Amino acid sequence: MTDILDDLAWRGLIAQSTDIDTLRGAMAEGPITVYCGFDPTAPSLHVGNLVPLLTLTRLQRAGHRVVGLVGGATGLIGDPSGRSTERSLNSSEVVAEWVARIRVQLEKFLDFSAETGGILVSNLDWTEGMSAIDFLRDVGKHFPVNRMLARESVSARLGGEGLSYTEFSYQILQANDYLELNRRYGCTLQIGGSDQWGNITAGTDLIRRVTGGHVHALTVPLITKVDGTKFGKTAGGAVWLNPEMTSPYAFYQFWLNSDDRDVVKFLKIYSFRSREEIEELEKAAAARPAAREAQRALAEEFTTLLHGADECAAVIAASAALFGQGSLEELPARTLGEALAEVPRAEVPALGASFVDLLAESGLVKSKSEARRTVKEGGAYLNNTKVTDEAYVPSADDLLHGRFLVLRRGKRSVGGVEIVEA
Repeated sequence: MTDILDDLAWRGLIAQSTDIDTLRGAMAEGPITVYCGFDPTAPSLHVGNLVPLLTLTRLQRAGHRVVGLVGGATGLIGDPSGRSTERSLNSSEVVAEWVARIRVQLEKFLDFSAETGGILVSNLDWTEGMSAIDFLRDVGKHFPVNRMLARESVSARLGGEGLSYTEFSYQILQANDYLELNRRYGCTLQIGGSDQWGNITAGTDLIRRVTGGHVHALTVPLITKVDGTKFGKTAGGAVWLNPEMTSPYAFYQFWLNSDDRDVVKFLKIYSFRSREEIEELEKAAAARPAAREAQRALAEEFTTLLHGADECAAVIAASAALFGQGSLEELPARTLGEALAEVPRAEVPALGASFVDLLAESGLVKSKSEARRTVKEGGAYLNNTKVTDEAYVPSADDLLHGRFLVLRRGKRSVGGVEIVEA
């Protein structure tokens, strides 16, 4: 079997490590325990969180014991890493609700059964009962202030609006998590995003100072697209794992729309396909870029992993049907609605407008005259049926699920109309 660290390196998943050769030696001796933390700063994880999460999943699949930590305590504080301003603090009730939601999402990727020995914890379990005096005497005394000030996440903020003691203390809390997991479960590796390097190495240093033990740190890169923009963002905001925040259709389309120059990199990072399979998809992408085989493979694999095979099949069917390659009538109302939410569309209180008016109102064409020209040229479709009459007025019989109309201009431009009662 391929060495897991070699596999991570091939996939571009190692940004920094404390001592990769020593870590490799420890792994060769038998399974180690590794953890990664996820703070509840929103009611859902987003695709940016997936790089460390999937790396943790790969380590578990390679036979190592994993600890998934949800930051019930650190989520109340706020991490200054990657931020130029102070984070707004959420109430304990909100954070507790978000912790519960994120725990469910982690269980989609990691196996916490007794057979694997996987563990799911919240750092509130050991932080809540610690008094301020105990925290300062037992943990804080091991942190030289000059070294804390030198950390990039701190120094960057000191040159701007400043940093509260609350966020300044975050690195101590995260370091204490590593110490606690080392004591409780023998955890000897922490992974995280490369922006967490300072926080993670604070933990390795704390363990050395308190116990004399040697533990490891490894970070994964922060992913950017070929145009330099941050990965995981769209015009509508972050791409979430929660289907109520990012629909399965939108999630599938996000991966399907990967740039040809990015897709092989994304396959290495986000797919569990083997090196041989990815190299074959790379060849296919180079030989037949228009077919988008690599993008389809990535979108299908990841949508299935997160939302299930049935949901993925429904999304693929909707994607095809919108462009005349399947039955719109057979699509579930929810899936059709989610699909139309991702294309130009109009909301109207009732039927009565002509097809030409609706085509223009949806935004598929710039004007009614352009809509009429589209009809005359034979490029206008209503629910995948060609419209040849400029004066045609859609009726209730045309409505899909009693509320949707699918409009199409030519082969590639799709829009929609939804009846929304006032």
